[in-house]
Amino acid sequence: MELFRNVNVDWLGKKWYFLGFSLLFSVAGIASMGTHWARTGNPVPLGVDFRGGTEVQVQFANRPDIGAIRHAVDAAGIKDASVKNFNDPSLNEVLISLPEKKDESQFDAGRQHIVDALHAHYSNSFQDSGVKVDVVGPTVGRQLEKQAGLATVYSLLGMLVYLWFRFQLIYGVAAVVACFHDTLITVGFFALTGQEISLTVIAAILTLIGYSMNDTIVVFDRIRENLRLSRRESLPDVVNRSINQTLSRTVLTSGLTFLTVLSLYIFGGTVLRGFSFALVVGILIGTYSSIAVAAPMLVAWQQWRGQHGKSVVLPAAKRARV
Repeated sequence: MELFRNVNVDWLGKKWYFLGFSLLFSVAGIASMGTHWARTGNPVPLGVDFRGGTEVQVQFANRPDIGAIRHAVDAAGIKDASVKNFNDPSLNEVLISLPEKKDESQFDAGRQHIVDALHAHYSNSFQDSGVKVDVVGPTVGRQLEKQAGLATVYSLLGMLVYLWFRFQLIYGVAAVVACFHDTLITVGFFALTGQEISLTVIAAILTLIGYSMNDTIVVFDRIRENLRLSRRESLPDVVNRSINQTLSRTVLTSGLTFLTVLSLYIFGGTVLRGFSFALVVGILIGTYSSIAVAAPMLVAWQQWRGQHGKSVVLPAAKRARV
């Protein structure tokens, strides 16, 4: 199925607009992360998986009053606790998060204080069977944070090595820069909107790295094929034509995926909110970067080499054997 026929868009001619767009969101994300770092000591809001702490998920028989619950928890001596609706409102669930504590022995005490406070003020509607408690110590949280960062870095390095051998080093560098661009902007959106990053969000970001890389490889493969078929054509023309030829595939694949994750974000509830939000932002940015970041880097690299007297030709695909 082909949505667009005979597309002739000069993508490289709009590279300065693309650069401005990327700089705008990258700088906004970095500034937001810097502000959050100065205020909390972390560049982005971290979930209990990373920061350590206690989260108590409570289910009530009737619709809970968030204000009354917050007052009851505060009256029990639990200061600065976060109280918010959780999941589908019809399930009458509330998530109570305790502030981070350095002493891990205080986590169990904090959990018990919450349960006691709810028993005292909601003895008729609070359900013991509806309590779920997540406790993560600060040591474990820091270890998970380190492992999540390493997983992201290793995935980018692994893809760089693969593209180095599959195409050429510049292809790998361009693709990894595009993926780093996607990750930076996606994480920046979390800092801008104040949404917490948890292990499920890291899983979504790793998924996006692979998705963006796959989209970029499709464009790169078409560029190599066209370089073989049109050796006398300039590289900018080959890149533009290659992007236009893969545009239908890109719109169909990314469009359907985006609609799926958007439905997940709208109807998935609070549990999947962070995961689906990362996918919604990442699908848009990842599709954009394959066209507006990765491919123009190939042209910029060749032009830079030419200006320094180094004639370099990007590798073309090998002729198929009959």
